[in-house]
Amino acid sequence: MILKLGGSVITQKEKPLTANLKAIERLSREISEAKVSHLILIHGGGSFGHPLAKQYALKEGYKEKSQLVGFSKTRQAMETLNKLVVDALIRQNVAAVGLQPSAFVVTSSGRISSIEQQPLGKLLEIGLVPVLYGDAVFDFDLGFTILSGDQLAAHLAMQLGASRIILGIDVDGLYTSDPKSDPSAKLIRHVTLQELRNMQHEIEEAKVTDVTRGMLGKILELMPAVEKGIPALIVNAAKPNSIYRALKGEEVTGTTIVKG
Repeated sequence: MILKLGGSVITQKEKPLTANLKAIERLSREISEAKVSHLILIHGGGSFGHPLAKQYALKEGYKEKSQLVGFSKTRQAMETLNKLVVDALIRQNVAAVGLQPSAFVVTSSGRISSIEQQPLGKLLEIGLVPVLYGDAVFDFDLGFTILSGDQLAAHLAMQLGASRIILGIDVDGLYTSDPKSDPSAKLIRHVTLQELRNMQHEIEEAKVTDVTRGMLGKILELMPAVEKGIPALIVNAAKPNSIYRALKGEEVTGTTIVKG
């Protein structure tokens, strides 16, 4: 099983380089209590990775020398956040091991090109929990870029034959519009790939650029894995016990995405 925790949940997005330590501790406890075997945890960057990556335009690739220190700063910031997550998991008796994606993943034009998955497979085989993250990585075409945790989650799910992907974010799931600004927004509890493709077309036609578009962008990354028969579940990781219930396969508020 692959669990992706959004950066908006484990960091304070309005404060650069500030972790939400209470949320990290609670989520670590929920992961520990769920007692899931063969789990891969991936987390986002939030206020650690995003501001630096944006400041130095890392996603667009290597253009000038001044970006190099930005690459270093972004990598260091993500390692700092990863250590906070791993430390919390270990305190809850989870045998967590932080892994740096840029050490074993290379992209081409922003898409995963090669990945050395043997260490991951071995960790899972002996009962350890790999903890990965969205990272600044080397790219064959761009020099470097930003690899999102969402793309990494979908790729590993397909490569390793995951039973499902759980995406923990800061809202209850996929809505008909932005629930943070539209009180009439309705939660979509179940959606197929074809329905998602129709929604994508509608959103692009309307030129929507708010959080709904951002959310759809996340889901589009998961679609290749869903196409392979790996269901995805989006839940609100900011709500206590949602991640616990999702990991245990219990009833939980959220959006389930299936092939058809």
